[in-house]
Amino acid sequence: MSDSNTTNFTNPSTFILLGIPGLEDAHVWTSIPFCAMYTLAVLGNFTILFIVKMEPSLHGPMYYFLCMLAVSDLVLSTFTLSKTLSIFCFNSREIDFSACLTQMYFVHCFSGKESGILVAMAFDRYMAICHPLRHSTILTDSVVATIGLPMVLRSGIITVPYPFLTTWWPYRRTNIIPHFCCGHIAVMKLACADFSISSYYGLGILGDGVAVFFIAVSYTQILRAIFSLPTKDARLKTFGTCGSHLCVILAFYIPAIFSFLAHRSGHNVPPHFHILLVNMYILLPSMLNPIIYGVRIKQIRDRLLWHVTHVE
Repeated sequence: MSDSNTTNFTNPSTFILLGIPGLEDAHVWTSIPFCAMYTLAVLGNFTILFIVKMEPSLHGPMYYFLCMLAVSDLVLSTFTLSKTLSIFCFNSREIDFSACLTQMYFVHCFSGKESGILVAMAFDRYMAICHPLRHSTILTDSVVATIGLPMVLRSGIITVPYPFLTTWWPYRRTNIIPHFCCGHIAVMKLACADFSISSYYGLGILGDGVAVFFIAVSYTQILRAIFSLPTKDARLKTFGTCGSHLCVILAFYIPAIFSFLAHRSGHNVPPHFHILLVNMYILLPSMLNPIIYGVRIKQIRDRLLWHVTHVE
């Protein structure tokens, strides 16, 4: 470790990202699956956006929310993986202090935005199943926009304290971050300040906790409506209309739960395992979401096949 990384300073001009500690020798090989997943995420989400834009029959609430989710996935994965792949492939570990704060803000902001979009999609499924006759009259384009704007503002506002707190803390020990990106917790551990990890971490999970609550309430009502249907076929068909959304919820929250548990376990979890979990939490949903909707939703699948077969 060089002296420049251990001398006393209040605000470092740069941070050093190690990537995945303990797996430095395998960074080049690790970049292959990461690059493949990122490529699938970009292609899949742009395909969703293209199909919804080109097909007027898909201009409805569920598909508008799906487009919001695709944009969020693209921004989140790009802000994270662009630097990660430069570390793995080119050993470009330095990141400017302001760039680190920018990455921190966008990663946490769009992660929070995804949870808000999942709540909006749960509400859409609730209206479609529990109040089908009122679905199109209530969830108009203006209402969808009214729902989408607060989601963006909520995630943006709740993330503002992250970069501001980071600029206020003194850094007198090291500027080396044993991570692949500038996460709030990773940077916070470098600071020499009197802070409570649990309280600041609670700020980050507050939005997700509220989102999980509203999703649970929506699906409680959905399941009650489904089980009240007279026949098994009707119940299965109705439940299938929200199957894609349930798969997306699981793809988003299961890696998040494992990452949270790994963080709380502290020294019991190897650092490289925890960092890989964080990467899966960010990258896996971005890759799986367009695949899930492309496979399970017939309208999207049919339009995709039509565009593929009619390419001249």
